[in-house]
Amino acid sequence: MKSLFPPGTIGIIGGGQLGNMMIYRSKKLGFRFAVLDREDAPAKALSDVFIEGSLKDAAALEKLAEVSDILTYEIEHINTDALDALYSRGVQLYPSPVTLRTIQDKLLQKELFIKKGLPTAPFFVEENPLTADFSSKTFPLVQKSRKEGYDGKGVKVLKNTADQPMNAPSIFEEMVDIDKELAVMVARGRDGSVKSFPVAEMAFNPDHNICDTVIAPARIDEKTAARATEIAVSIVEALDGVGIFGVELFLDKQGYILLNEVAPRPHNSGHYTMEGCVTCQYEQHVRAITGLPLGDTTLVRPSVMVNLLGEPVNKGKVVLDGFEESLKVPGVSIHLYGKAETRPFRKMGHFTVTADTIDEAIKNSEYIRGLLKIKGETK
Repeated sequence: MKSLFPPGTIGIIGGGQLGNMMIYRSKKLGFRFAVLDREDAPAKALSDVFIEGSLKDAAALEKLAEVSDILTYEIEHINTDALDALYSRGVQLYPSPVTLRTIQDKLLQKELFIKKGLPTAPFFVEENPLTADFSSKTFPLVQKSRKEGYDGKGVKVLKNTADQPMNAPSIFEEMVDIDKELAVMVARGRDGSVKSFPVAEMAFNPDHNICDTVIAPARIDEKTAARATEIAVSIVEALDGVGIFGVELFLDKQGYILLNEVAPRPHNSGHYTMEGCVTCQYEQHVRAITGLPLGDTTLVRPSVMVNLLGEPVNKGKVVLDGFEESLKVPGVSIHLYGKAETRPFRKMGHFTVTADTIDEAIKNSEYIRGLLKIKGETK
């Protein structure tokens, strides 16, 4: 398959913040972008062609394919039957529908991890959790719905048999004694070439299970970083992936690394690459799917990324607190996603702080965290 050169058109299925950032960080290469999503999608303003419609509507996906040279996606919740039909007749789509089907189902992911001999947390499956008998299980357990999970949704911690599980076919993992949660962004080109970004460290807000902070490089030794990267690359190759992949891992308190899950797209844990690395995850994804050489993933400066979430008690039209004062901090870059309304814990943006040392970046990010708030007009 020949590489796609500018001014070819890349069709993005989904126009959320990831699609928005993919466009504005890759426009410099000269490509055109078509986007399919609902009318208020953040990426609409930057798209060259916009198609309003559902990501599960076969006719809408067909329209996007008609105006695009290559298709990709920034979210997993897509009609894969429709993608199969497009792919089978020769439409270029990366990552492939086969890869997407595996990642859409956490059980299929787990089964692939085991088949490839990659370490992962012990688990069992329940198709009907509300009627299942957990009396013989070891608590706490982490329930993960097999499908449709996103940004903490579809995950629940069960502390004992009194906790009611979610009513969805799920996998249940034994709780890992976590030291750190790690992430590696891995890019794989159409020719099989692979480049990985530095291992990053993630922190999650325990109240809503959404990634709160990403620190790059992770505060781990070289041997641990090399092992995390090795596992991340192995699963992307096992998926025969093309594009950028966010690979999440656990480092337990005994020093073992376990594979958690994979996202077949730009990922929250890779936002720091926009300011922190020579080539960011978004441009790297575009390079990979178009068949162009992969870019340099070197970390330029230590970086800390913090998600900006809607305040827990506010909703409505966006009101910013601390914006001007935050912009005065050295090394800060603020990204607001253009969402007109906020609601509790909605991802509204993020900021990244770079510095000469990771300690300085952390210190400055904590200062901004105390200043910058996204509130709504109503409570």
